[in-house]
Amino acid sequence: MPAMNQSRSCIQPLVQGPLDIIGDVHGELDTLNQLLAHLGYDDHGEHPDGRHLVFVGDVCDRGPDSPGVIRLVRDMVEAGHAQMVLGNHEISFLRDQAKDGSGWYQARRVERDNHKYAPYAEASIAEILEFKEFLSFLPIALEREDLRVVHAAWDAASIKKVREIPLGSVTDYYDHWEQETKKHLQESGLLEAYRQEQAEWKSRIEDEHQQVDFLHHTAKYDEVSQMYNPLRVLTSGLERKSTQPFYSSGKWRFVERVGWWNDYSEAIHVVVGHYWRKYWQINSLSLGKGDSDLFADIPPLAWHGLHHHVFCVDYSVGGRWRDRKEHIASPSKFRLGALQWPENKIVFDDGSVEALIK
Repeated sequence: MPAMNQSRSCIQPLVQGPLDIIGDVHGELDTLNQLLAHLGYDDHGEHPDGRHLVFVGDVCDRGPDSPGVIRLVRDMVEAGHAQMVLGNHEISFLRDQAKDGSGWYQARRVERDNHKYAPYAEASIAEILEFKEFLSFLPIALEREDLRVVHAAWDAASIKKVREIPLGSVTDYYDHWEQETKKHLQESGLLEAYRQEQAEWKSRIEDEHQQVDFLHHTAKYDEVSQMYNPLRVLTSGLERKSTQPFYSSGKWRFVERVGWWNDYSEAIHVVVGHYWRKYWQINSLSLGKGDSDLFADIPPLAWHGLHHHVFCVDYSVGGRWRDRKEHIASPSKFRLGALQWPENKIVFDDGSVEALIK
């Protein structure tokens, strides 16, 4: 395949100059507006010092106003004051794939989502079409000589493949690679083994109060499904077979996330979201997340990885639904932050500013 013209690639240039890189917003419009005010941006996303905003993806789902967040981010991007990369939640939205917290546009999710996330603003059919038009032409990653931004993982092999696909074609290529994955699973016999295992355990697989055996075919199926599609890897991360089952996001799981940054040896720094990092101690099980904490031994303000060149700026603001459900007053343990580059500081939605640790 001939080299893709960079102006058309899904890996786009990151704007030059000082940046404020905002973590996963997850529909928390009021919190985002508070953070933007503390950062010094006006209502149009313009900064008096010429700074630019960068969003790491997952701006929607779970929060009270996903449509409002997308409208605001879209207006700032189209005005040239911000950039954004796609996260796994935007990919799901573009593909009409039901996902936790997507009741704001997915009628089949409303009944299941309402007990946790209601009330929340819903998008009209016209708005859904407008949002898809905007999101479908966003890149998967941004890069410049000193910095890279991607939602979940900077994986060299996946970046190489995605660099060759044009803007506006993410869903087509995602579906293509999903079909290739399915073909591989069928030909290997793993698909049939997975289906048999799932049928046997169907009544227990989504019940956290049931005991389940370690489902080896399901584990291998899930690992291959995640790793075969490069767009999945970049927007959802790397995964591998776990050592024991754990309950997370509504079902028993048998693969675990990989801290890919422990093998990242390149000199260019990378900023990601996605991983529900915590500033304060939070019981992840109360959020329905039983997977291992990749940041258990990493200070909340530290760069991490092999050479401390990676930073996750997602501080779990997507968990604020729990505060609302339990009538917990501010300040929340679930925060929205912006990494300031090159200042190496982080600004939180309450206005606090802290230096990062290298």
